[in-house]
Amino acid sequence: MDIESILVPIFVCVVLPVAIVWIVFSTARNNDNKRAEVLIKAIENNAGVDTDRLAEALNKTKKPKTPRELQLGRLLRGCIFSLIGASLTGVSFMRHTDERIGLILFGCISAAIGIAYLVVYFVGRKAYRE
Repeated sequence: MDIESILVPIFVCVVLPVAIVWIVFSTARNNDNKRAEVLIKAIENNAGVDTDRLAEALNKTKKPKTPRELQLGRLLRGCIFSLIGASLTGVSFMRHTDERIGLILFGCISAAIGIAYLVVYFVGRKAYRE
């Protein structure tokens, strides 16, 4: 075994996920620090700025999704997972290798998840209509 065949999986499975998590959290921490600096400067200058309103404006919370947005997200995920499942299962029948069982397994799991999302979408659609 050469060194590349050992290092590549280690970098892909260990270093890459750790680097991604570190980048995401350091970006979030940096944004929080910048918001705090703005609030501290506003409090120090006391320029007649309502600090409560400024803090609320700088707060970066997501607005909750509407029921329609939730339903459309379920429909989208249902279609994506169902098509991936159908594609993997279809490709598995074209291959005659040892990978066939794995493709069928992942295809069926993906299709089951997609069908579950579609069922939830259609049941939820009837519930919101009434």
